[in-house]
Amino acid sequence: MKRAIFPGSFDPLTLGHYDIIERGVKLFDELIIAIGVNSSKKYMFSLEERKKFIAESFKDNPKIKVVTYQGLTVDFCKKNNVDFIFRGLRNPADFEFEKAIAHTNRDLAPVETVFLLTAASTSYISSSIVRDVIRNNGDYTKLVPKAVRVK
Repeated sequence: MKRAIFPGSFDPLTLGHYDIIERGVKLFDELIIAIGVNSSKKYMFSLEERKKFIAESFKDNPKIKVVTYQGLTVDFCKKNNVDFIFRGLRNPADFEFEKAIAHTNRDLAPVETVFLLTAASTSYISSSIVRDVIRNNGDYTKLVPKAVRVK
């Protein structure tokens, strides 16, 4: 069984994440959307809200599981028998950042990282942009899945 983890903070889930997940789930038998918990990070949405956004967005896909975790992603992979880390790339800066993490992860555990390029139509969307639009009372609904349109 090919299992992959798609880790992130998903604060909030965006249409960019959604696109990557929809396309990536076809590559694996199971795709675990794993919300990382970082106690030093300040989030706009609670962990429960973020988990609900993702679960609701993919409720009809039995190949997608939503979990939360703390610590290193590779430790989660080892504990849960996951062989692949799945990541989306928007631009060259993402690639350079993710490449360094992928090399480090492979040194720490027998885990491969699989990259998928974002769709051109969503490549400009990031969670930080969405949060800024929300903070400034802009129309963020064009940037997120229906389940996130709550504020």
